[in-house]
Amino acid sequence: MQANTDLQDSRLANAWAELHNYAVAGNPLHPDSYRLAFADPEFMLRRETRGIRFQLELLKPDLEQAAQGIEHTVVVYGSARFVSPEAAAQQLAEAQASGDGERIARAERAVKNAQYYDLARQFARHVADYSLGRPPAERLYVCTGGGPGIMEAANRGAYEAGAPTIGLNITLPHEQSGNRYITPALSFKFHYFALRKMHFMMRAKALVLFPGGFGTLDELFEVLTLVQTGKAKPAPIVLFGTAFWKRLINFEALVEQGTVSPEDLKLFHYTDDPAEAWGIIRAFYEL
Repeated sequence: MQANTDLQDSRLANAWAELHNYAVAGNPLHPDSYRLAFADPEFMLRRETRGIRFQLELLKPDLEQAAQGIEHTVVVYGSARFVSPEAAAQQLAEAQASGDGERIARAERAVKNAQYYDLARQFARHVADYSLGRPPAERLYVCTGGGPGIMEAANRGAYEAGAPTIGLNITLPHEQSGNRYITPALSFKFHYFALRKMHFMMRAKALVLFPGGFGTLDELFEVLTLVQTGKAKPAPIVLFGTAFWKRLINFEALVEQGTVSPEDLKLFHYTDDPAEAWGIIRAFYEL
């Protein structure tokens, strides 16, 4: 059966363009019962239409990735605050020139943390180099939260290898746009954290977590819970930065307390080496 309406119908495009141009011209958008429902921002943003927005936010990135043949991803999480070694060195030089002790201390910490930026970039390069030599159906694509820091580093590593790379950005007051290394057609923006999290997992064949803050921890425990409870298929979960993770979380204490089983600690691996992180993934799938 063929649809009787072309989704690219110029009438629909013209209706939306007219509405957009009206708003851009500085005219306020007021509720209008005669406006097409899907082109009615006031209607679409009502509390009662939240379910529709959920569906759209789930559907759009899924269709776009499927259209480009992307079915398998390696998701990289980590701090948005870590900068590249070059940027960290510049920050330190400027801080030292200022003579501000607190500023110098922050810059020295940035230099120390910049190693993770470089290591995430190297790891992503391993994934991209492998995938570029495989048939499209067997390729793994680097996917991140689309922001700065570790996310930028991973997207950058894949970009520099010449591979497409995905960014699942989210609207936040301090982080509104995707980093420049994401493939433009694979740069998506979310409003709902829940839908963004679903997209991280829908195609994930492995998850690599670099040091990070609340967001990284949130993703870690969500992933571990999904795999532990069987709601997600087993996949390599790699904690990059052994000293950081072991200092931060005493997983053995959970075993001692009886809140998790010893087998649950086999759900993840520690590493400090990009090649080893990639090797864990390759070994899991016998690549």
